[in-house]
Amino acid sequence: MSTTSSGRVPLQPRFLLPLGAAALALALSACSSTGGNVASTPAPPPGKRIKGVPVTRQPTRAAPRDAAVQMAPGLEGVIGANQGQLTRMFGEPRLDVWEGDARKLQFIGTACVLDVFLYPSTSSKEPHATYVETRRSSDGQNVDRAACVAALRQK
Repeated sequence: MSTTSSGRVPLQPRFLLPLGAAALALALSACSSTGGNVASTPAPPPGKRIKGVPVTRQPTRAAPRDAAVQMAPGLEGVIGANQGQLTRMFGEPRLDVWEGDARKLQFIGTACVLDVFLYPSTSSKEPHATYVETRRSSDGQNVDRAACVAALRQK
């Protein structure tokens, strides 16, 4: 075994791993519970506000209502369509995103991106298209909805 100029024996690499593991175990054991009881702040009495804590409003259940429908020239056949009809019209969607009972289908072409939003109605649980958004594929700028629908139908 060789020694350094101070007379100490240098640590060999095979000793460093167990030494590091022991140091890590010691550090983690300091974070663990000692098994004693932890004191917590008691809950405030009902109806009393705690300073600095915002008031939260309880959710209310409203009767279902129909989504507003966007009607514009050139969107005939798209607005009111279900997922199957839209897929037959534009092909498989690039995105199919569910948010609760609402759905967004995204169709993409070289000219534009078409986002179709589908919502269920009071008369049908199956979501139908009620709104569309369009933008250029190249830079995301808004484009005419009817022109984008027409361009994607030609695919």
